[in-house]
Amino acid sequence: MDKIPSVDLRDFLSGDPERKQKFVNEIGKAYEEIGFVALKGHFLDDKLVDELYEEVKNFFALPTETKQKYEIPGIGGQRGYVGFGKETAKGFKKGDLKEFWHFGQYVSEDSRYKDEYPDNVMVEELPKFNEVGKEAYQMLEKTGQYVLRALALYLNLDEFYFDDKIAEGNSILRPIHYPPITQEPDDAVRAAAHGDINLITLLMGSQGKGLQVQNHKGEWIDAIAEPDELMINVGDMLSRHTNNKLKSTIHRVVNPPRELWGTSRYSIPFFMHPVSSMSLNALENCIDEDHPKLYDDTTAGEFLHERLIELGLIKK
Repeated sequence: MDKIPSVDLRDFLSGDPERKQKFVNEIGKAYEEIGFVALKGHFLDDKLVDELYEEVKNFFALPTETKQKYEIPGIGGQRGYVGFGKETAKGFKKGDLKEFWHFGQYVSEDSRYKDEYPDNVMVEELPKFNEVGKEAYQMLEKTGQYVLRALALYLNLDEFYFDDKIAEGNSILRPIHYPPITQEPDDAVRAAAHGDINLITLLMGSQGKGLQVQNHKGEWIDAIAEPDELMINVGDMLSRHTNNKLKSTIHRVVNPPRELWGTSRYSIPFFMHPVSSMSLNALENCIDEDHPKLYDDTTAGEFLHERLIELGLIKK
């Protein structure tokens, strides 16, 4: 496959059984073959997208010392600001050429997860930043819920199989700033080749060249979304749970041509995580003689902790 397939969530939501099944078949096939789709018909409207980008650009334009106030020690970068070059892709020595922010799950005071998740960090200098971030988080979470319902049907599970596993899940919204490149990068790239940790990733901001996906032949292909599309890919948790039936695909963000080094790039992925207690053990209906069990049993919480150590965000 040399192009990312495009699907429309409105087919799934249409109330027409044939259109709904068409969406299930299309997204399932794409995730078996390349692990990525471009999705139309999501729940983010243009106004919210514009407001979010404006607030994100305002935040990253703040002085470094102001941003560093929001770098919270001891939580593995799960909330607030993470400075330039601090995250390193698994297997790489050079830090990625980016800085980013994390919005996390919004839970009620009486939620069982209140003490498990760090509080979201409030930016005093930008009154709308947190409000717009919360709204975008919730619309992306809603979109992801329907994508997982479609995938549950594709896997011959109950349509609502994932619902209780993602309700109050440990999902992260990550606005990323790739600053202008001011000197020879010395083998560092904006985001080195990696697979995502989570169930699925919903990505805003892949409208220009930069994001590349590795197909099953080992070739790198450009993943460019239309203005009204999100790029959505399978993460390692879902790949493990489906015994690699649905593929978590290696991807990267390459540096721009030298003539564009002076430009910033912004992208905003939503990493959809389940609750930490979810079993990632391979589904029985994804194991057979031709597809023996590939992975050890684990939970989402155990797997996440292990990967955050590998990324350098948690110290052993």
